[in-house]
Amino acid sequence: MTTSKARVVASLQHQTSDKIPVDFGATAVTGIHYTCVAALREHYGLEKRPVKVHEPYQMLGWIDEDLMQAMGIDVQGVIGRETLFGFVNENWKPFRMDNGLEILVSEHFKTTRSENGDLLIYPKGDLSAPPSGRMPKNGFYFDSIIRQPPLREEELDPRDNLEEFTLLTDEDLDYYQREVEAAQRTGRGIIASFGGTALGDIALVPAPFLKYPKGIRDVEEWYISTVTRQDYIHRVFAAQTEIALQNLAKIHARVGDQVDAVFVCGTDFGTQSSTFCSEQTFRSLYLPYYQQINGWIHRHTTWKTFKHACGAILPLLPAMIEAGFDIMNPVQCSAAGMNPEVLKARFGDQLTFWGGGVDTQKTLPFGTPAQVREQVLRRCEIFSKNGGFIFNTVHNIQANTPVENIVTMLETVKNF
Repeated sequence: MTTSKARVVASLQHQTSDKIPVDFGATAVTGIHYTCVAALREHYGLEKRPVKVHEPYQMLGWIDEDLMQAMGIDVQGVIGRETLFGFVNENWKPFRMDNGLEILVSEHFKTTRSENGDLLIYPKGDLSAPPSGRMPKNGFYFDSIIRQPPLREEELDPRDNLEEFTLLTDEDLDYYQREVEAAQRTGRGIIASFGGTALGDIALVPAPFLKYPKGIRDVEEWYISTVTRQDYIHRVFAAQTEIALQNLAKIHARVGDQVDAVFVCGTDFGTQSSTFCSEQTFRSLYLPYYQQINGWIHRHTTWKTFKHACGAILPLLPAMIEAGFDIMNPVQCSAAGMNPEVLKARFGDQLTFWGGGVDTQKTLPFGTPAQVREQVLRRCEIFSKNGGFIFNTVHNIQANTPVENIVTMLETVKNF
């Protein structure tokens, strides 16, 4: 019988296997909202216990081993030590959400309520710092609170956008070594999200994990800067790359080639209808640094490189392949130009499509089970030809998605 590990490796090498490998929960962009994890546990009749929310920014629920087996998951994730709010998941405590569901959160998950009932969360769990995230009352996700100080051009220093992009410590490396070894024992394929290696991501978020962020920390301002402050961004990316290369060498010395894929970048480049930047800007501003990171990985390891980019990114895919990316996620087929047949025909021999299995904006949350089954079958028929496909939804499964639709999706893939 083919193992989960073998399925994943075969697909990454563009070979067919006995079934399509499935990922849910291995990364922060292939996960499941805690409400759906709870519903799935109940559906499968598993032990009744609160769901651990391991990624509080998007409120993703941890998928325990019993549920992984029930869902037929083939990929094990290795995630960073700290959450996007800068605290470690440890010493879990109960927390009751506005919908009445009790979950488990880290002891460092520290919150208060605003006057209108919104839930405010604090960086590093420090209640003395300004809150860095807001969940509307009865909401399901946190939004970043922009805390960027007024920008003074003469005071901008690239080091301010590197505050959390630092060399890994021995404690970090010990953690990753333990997590990779534990993942290896599961017999599944492994994708790792190593801290201090995800080029570009840090500058694109408003730093909810920093108590007092400096530099450009407003996403809108950052995208403006890709036109108005390119020299500054080049300096940030060059410094990130230097740090990332050192971290990659340290990590590989510890974990070797046990890892099958590594999360390199989660920067989005597409909207529903177009790209965020031109191909020329991508090639001049991003591609040189991606090539350095991916080039080092391909020269020194057997790891495949994973790129997350939502939206209508078809015009940028040739440049992303040139940049050295092996895997594309989330494969947002509903965006302009992202036709599954076109994607597979043009790029299927060069890219593994990790996602795209079913739409999470309309079909999965609002369609009927029959509509879900039809779309999943069609996507599997297209993307699985000659391998190069890891089944996952288009980004995370969102809050309160009907459990019957999720189960239909899983059963359809299993029986394909």
